Amino acid sequence: MNSSDVSTGMDTTWMAHGNCNNHPPSVFFPSDGVGVEAAKKICATCPVKEPCLEHALEQRVDHGVWGGASERQRRRILKSRRLAARAAAAGETPVDIDVFTLR
Repeated sequence: MNSSDVSTGMDTTWMAHGNCNNHPPSVFFPSDGVGVEAAKKICATCPVKEPCLEHALEQRVDHGVWGGASERQRRRILKSRRLAARAAAAGETPVDIDVFTLR
């Protein structure tokens, strides 16, 4: 495959450079919170953490740890972005929310 995913036209070359390539996929699709934390530690130093997270957000990936974010954190990021877009459309000042610290 070349520099993009043929089915979506999306550039996925960054995937070859992820820390996840050194681990089995099951590490990033854990069944418990301990597994999520282990995956997030691997992602913490990943050179492609940001494009990975954006890929998961854009594709609405429901499962696994992507870009250092769990499913719950990605849902919160998307919600925060929707609220910010609505506020901007209404001429309001959006409130910055650190979705990684929300519980």
